[in-house]
Amino acid sequence: LRMLQVKLIVTGDDFGYCPRRNQGIVDCFLAGAISNVSLLVNGSAAADAAKLARRHNIPIGLHANLSEGSPVCEVLKTNSSLLNQDGFFHGKMGFRTALSKGLLNMSEVKQELKAQVELFHELTGHLPPHMDGHQHVHVLPEVRHVFAEVLEEYGIKYTRVPIEPGLHNCDWIPPSLMDFYLGVEKDSFNTVDVFTKHGIRWPDIYIGLSTMGRNMSVSSIRSAIDSAILELTAKASQSRTVTIELMVHPGYPSVPPIGGCGEGPDDFSQSWERLHELQTLIKPELQSHYKSRSIQLCSFKDL
Repeated sequence: LRMLQVKLIVTGDDFGYCPRRNQGIVDCFLAGAISNVSLLVNGSAAADAAKLARRHNIPIGLHANLSEGSPVCEVLKTNSSLLNQDGFFHGKMGFRTALSKGLLNMSEVKQELKAQVELFHELTGHLPPHMDGHQHVHVLPEVRHVFAEVLEEYGIKYTRVPIEPGLHNCDWIPPSLMDFYLGVEKDSFNTVDVFTKHGIRWPDIYIGLSTMGRNMSVSSIRSAIDSAILELTAKASQSRTVTIELMVHPGYPSVPPIGGCGEGPDDFSQSWERLHELQTLIKPELQSHYKSRSIQLCSFKDL
């Protein structure tokens, strides 16, 4: 690991979800524990989040959302293939089911993604330097092409490709969740060429599935980073800069009915696992590990 410069982007996802999420993310940023955030523009506290990012100078990108809550595009709020009978997005799994049945109109997907970029611009005063997908919808078949077109149209350089080294060895992940993760991984492999063709980039290493919620600990983050770097340097032996994105979800638990993206907060948001992530990320021994490995925390515009 010596001679290697490591740039680590620690991204707090779901900024804008609710005031308590925003507060937790800001506390993490001010403690030097995260270095970047991803904004849900349809989150109930999105405008507040954008203000906080400006006030504290927090690097901010777009967490494009097609699966939870309501669309931001006016035209799509009433009658669209993206909505279920209740008038909300289809949900994490529902979106995937509707997609596999050919029920989603890709021009509506594009319309909504563009509306979210425009709203992000309106809220923050700038275009997002990076844009990824809430619940990893951006790597799904068909969606990946539309997503890449939108990024290219707006000149958004960076995204996230959730292929996590060592995921297969994580025997603590329950089988149902592992099935979902392996689906995300397979979709991600099939997305690489599409994003590459559109000139979109992403960090060398992605980490975040194996360290989510209750599975997060100082040692789980440490070993995920170390083994990913080892795996990468085994392939490319020359000394250079390695870039990593660590996806995290810190926050204080949501208290219904406040929060969410139009239909109230979900279970994960109300659980203790968010607070557990926050408390783990701000631990001094994690910060000192970064120092000992000369890992420099940064954001996408520092790449």
